[in-house]
Amino acid sequence: MISDIVIQLVNQYGYLFFFLAFCLGPFGIPVPNELTIITGGILSNNGVLNPWIVYMVILAGLFVAITFAYFAGRIFGEKFKPKFQNNRHFLKAEKLFEQHGDIAMCLGMLIPVVRYILPVFVGLNGVSYKKFALISYLSAFAWTTTFFAFGKFFGHHILNLLDTIDPKLAVAALIIAVGTFIITKWFKLIFTA
Repeated sequence: MISDIVIQLVNQYGYLFFFLAFCLGPFGIPVPNELTIITGGILSNNGVLNPWIVYMVILAGLFVAITFAYFAGRIFGEKFKPKFQNNRHFLKAEKLFEQHGDIAMCLGMLIPVVRYILPVFVGLNGVSYKKFALISYLSAFAWTTTFFAFGKFFGHHILNLLDTIDPKLAVAALIIAVGTFIITKWFKLIFTA
């Protein structure tokens, strides 16, 4: 289970794990942010970690990541843009930003992967740092606060629920979900071609 892996990493690296999990997100480190925040909330609720330190480290890591992405877009965006033209995440973020601008900066924080790519577009499109910081940092604060509070105050319910689920039922549900996703994509491909 992913939360067990997170707990092992926390035991080994302490608070640094949370900072690196968010700070290295743009570099493809495959740590799911939402689960990491919730796990941080659960561990702080159980008294294993200090909730203020965990939350501040998570927020600082995310701020560093999106700020780095913004300045990378601002400085190197035009040079590297052609290299990413076939990346589906890059194209999704670009379309979102072109269609919705400021709202995209806010809502982009809620979408995994896009939260790290969208700041590149913001920088590439010449949005001022002041505007970027105001919108993105407030959105990051709201997003992290929501997930951390959810983990802190409702995490024990989640853990209890996970303990009651039969593993065979969970695997069956996962297979059905993945199968449904694949069939939906397949039909979409056939009927839109």
